[in-house]
Parts: sequence; structure tokens; C-alpha cells
Amino acid sequence: MLRYLIRQSQGLFYAAMLTSAICGVCAVLLLTQINNVLGATHQEAGQYLGLFVALVLAVLFFQVVASCLFERLCQQTHAKLRRYISERVLHADYRQLEEVGGAKIQSALSEHCLKVAEFFVRLPVIVVNGIIVVGCMAYIAWLSVDVFLMSLLVLGLGSIGYHLVHLKAIGYLTKAAKEQDYLYGHFRSLVDGAKELRLNAQKRQHFSEKVLGDSIEKVREQRTVGMSVFVISTAWGNFLIYAFIGLVLFALVADSTQRTEIITGFAIVFIYMIAPLENLLKALPAANIAKASAERIQALTKHLSQDPCSTVSQKKINSFKQLELQGVTHQFYHEPSDDLFMLGPIDLSFKPGEIVFLVGGNGSGKTTLAKLLVGLYQSKTGELRLDGEKISADDIDDYRQLFSTVFSDFYLFEQLLDIPSAELDTAANQLLEKLQLNSKVSVTDGVFSTRSLSQGQRKRLAMVVAHLEQRPFLVFDEWAADQDPVFKEVFYRQLLPELKALGKTLLVISHDDRYFDCADRVLRMDHGQLQHQNGIAA
Repeated sequence: MLRYLIRQSQGLFYAAMLTSAICGVCAVLLLTQINNVLGATHQEAGQYLGLFVALVLAVLFFQVVASCLFERLCQQTHAKLRRYISERVLHADYRQLEEVGGAKIQSALSEHCLKVAEFFVRLPVIVVNGIIVVGCMAYIAWLSVDVFLMSLLVLGLGSIGYHLVHLKAIGYLTKAAKEQDYLYGHFRSLVDGAKELRLNAQKRQHFSEKVLGDSIEKVREQRTVGMSVFVISTAWGNFLIYAFIGLVLFALVADSTQRTEIITGFAIVFIYMIAPLENLLKALPAANIAKASAERIQALTKHLSQDPCSTVSQKKINSFKQLELQGVTHQFYHEPSDDLFMLGPIDLSFKPGEIVFLVGGNGSGKTTLAKLLVGLYQSKTGELRLDGEKISADDIDDYRQLFSTVFSDFYLFEQLLDIPSAELDTAANQLLEKLQLNSKVSVTDGVFSTRSLSQGQRKRLAMVVAHLEQRPFLVFDEWAADQDPVFKEVFYRQLLPELKALGKTLLVISHDDRYFDCADRVLRMDHGQLQHQNGIAA
């Protein structure tokens, strides 16, 4: 995932890395000048002034440029990553999308995306301080080979210790990232389940303490332990550095004829190197957190296989003569029965200008059949046929353009998502008046003035959207369930016949047996099987 993001912004990334590297080199050269001045006489020191000032200005300039470039890269990466995940979600198979759930997607788009993007802000710290540490080691080698070899031994011990600790810390951070996905689901429950939580104090307390509280604590605990482990590794690195300084000062150069000069040089290098080394060790955990988040994003997107159609359909089907389901089946896990639910095989056909009711008990497979019909679910066997032609995987998105739907779990966008026009506003407002919503909401430039309506009114608003799409086949899933008796009468006795008169085919999932006479056919689902297909069957 990180490699993919770097490839997407190669020019900006390498420019930022180059400026960071130049900044680090200038910082190391500045160290050598400081050491030269300390060993020079007053007259000799003057000749270093110009280069000293130039290096100071260069360090400041390239540090600012590198930070700005990496900040830009961070924001660009954040945006690209969000677009990437959004596109994968938009083009994912709908059944897989239901299995993944909204909480994991929300977590990826917010928390995990941010952690990956923040890694690029930390990169200049890692690059600059890494170069300073390497440069200081090279300067130590120039001062004394023996001390340099000893420093390599110290760094080797430090690296082994850090690697072992690193693996432990990554385990905690990965657990925290997984728990974060569940936590976002609980955050959503705070709002979606607000009514239920307020009406039951015992459930509210249990949710607060055992569900939400435990999840928050797990994330806090795992991240705290993980970051604490990194702090321990940083302390271990500092201990080795100070131990090494003591070894140099009191053992390695104790008998040297140039003891004062060597000690002065090493003291400057060590003091200069300690801060960059600490910054480097503190910045590395950000890379590890980004790695854990990137792995979560990659696991999510890998689970979402691309829908057979990945491009926007340019084909609009305004009419059809016959739509058939031949031997269609679908299998999925049914939670209430803790078993696999098999729907079908289904043999069914539809023609223009007919009203078909689909009835049956809860969990009988009515909505699943509707989703198979409109192409949201893929059948395991059998086929869909339109005017005698088989619908292939490549044709499925064109096929879906036949339908406008209002499922029981419908979502109402704040705007019509069509190209705004005066004609569209006029048509929408006329429908709002017809559905007795004009006193509550209006449409201007394709945008609803409000969506703060009752569930029944929101369903009427969803019908306005479906009507404006001008599709030949409409599916209503328990649409009338939230309507008052008066508007149920309007729906069944007035709206459905009017749509039928326009040549629309209508599939209505319903429990309102008093209106079965409004249908041309009534189909009954029972445990995934279609029981009645001909005539009006109760």
C-alpha cells in the first residue's frame, strides 16, 4: 500500500526526499565546521565564518522546503487514499460490501487513512536525522578508527534490541488497529440507537460500560503498551549512547597523546548526534503505525473484489418486452437459523405494464429475490434474460439501469444527483405536491430543502427520486409499511395504477392483503421457494 502511494506521487516524493537529504548533509557539514572552529586560533576562525553562515542558511532553507513538500505529499496522499478506498467500495460486489460492513469502511476512510498520510509528514524527520547520524558516524571514523568500530558494535547491539522490541510493539499496534474497526461500529450505534438507549437505562449502562467502554479501553491499552514499548527501546538506545561516551572518555583515549583534542571532537559529535538519534527513534513508531493501518486498508480492499462492471454505463434502456429469471439461485448465511439459506431455483418472468405483488413471512427471501432481480446479488446458478438475451457479467451494470428501487433500508441523498435544471426542479416539486410533501420540502437546483422528515414522508421523498429517474421497472420493498391508512389507499389505489398506465413494471413487496386485488399477480415466498406464480393467490 505504501509503495502504491509513493508510485502515485513519485515526482513530489523524490523531490521531498532529495531536499531532506541535502538538509541532512548540510547539517553534518555544519558539524565539521563547528569542530574546525573549536580547534582553530582566533585569526584562523575568521576564514570559516562565510561557510558557516552559508551552511546555517542552507539547513534552514532545505528544512523548510522539505517540510512543505512532505506536508503537501501528506495531504495529497490522504486525498488519493480516500479516493482509492471510495472507488473500491463503489465498484465492489454488493454482497461483499454487506459482509464487510460500514464500520470497517468508515474506520479505513478516517482513522487508517490519516495514520498512513501522517507517515509522510514524519519522513523528513527520519531522512534528515538518519543522514545526520550516518554523517556523524563517518566523522567519528575520520577521527578514530578504533572508536568507530566500537560505535558500530554499540549500534549493532542497539539495532538487535530495537528489532526485537519493534516486533513486540507492532503486535500491539496491529491489535489496536483491528479493535478500532469495531469501535467505529459502536460510535455509529451512539446515534443510530439513540432512541433505544434512552428508553432503557439498563441497556444504556451496559452499552456504555461493557460494549463501548471496553472497546475504547482495548484500543487505549493496546496503543499505550505498543508506544510504551517503543519508549523503552528509545531509552535503551540512549543508554548505549551514554555508555559509549563514557567508554570513549575514560577508556579508549585515556592514554592518547592527543587526548584533549580527541575528547573535544568526540564530545561535539556525540552531543550533536544525540538529539537527531532521539528524534529518529521517536519518528520510527509513526512508520510502524502507518504500516499497521496500511495493512488494514489493504486487507479491506482485497476483500472487496471488483464488480464485473467498473465503468459508468453509457447505455440507457428505456423499455423491454420481457425479463426472465431462469433457474436462479442464491446462497448465504442466515443468522436467525444459524445455517446456510438457499433461495431458489427461481423461474419467473415480467412484462411491461403489470403490477406484481411479492408476499411471504419475514426471512422467507423476498428482499433477496428482489436484489437478485435488480442485479445487486449474483446468482450461483441460472441466468437473467432480457428480451431473450442472456445477461452476462459484462452486461450487468447496463441491466441494472432498468430499475428504480425503494428498499426498506433505502438511503436518501441530500440532492437528486442528476444534472440540475429548471425542468428537473419543476417536475420534482410537482411530484412533491402530488405526494402531499410540498408543505414540508421543496427542490431548488436539484437539492432538497430538508430531509428531516418522518420515515413515511422520507419514503415518499424516495418515491419522488425513483419516479424522476424514468426507469421502466420499479421495485418497492415494504414501501407502504410506514404510511398512514389514508396514504396507503393513495399508494395502492392511485399511484400504482398511474405508474402501470405509463407502461411501468412494478414489483411490490407487501403484507397488505386487503390490497392484493390491485395486483395482476401475487407471488408468495416460503423458505426461499416461490409458491404461487399464476393469478391472484392469497
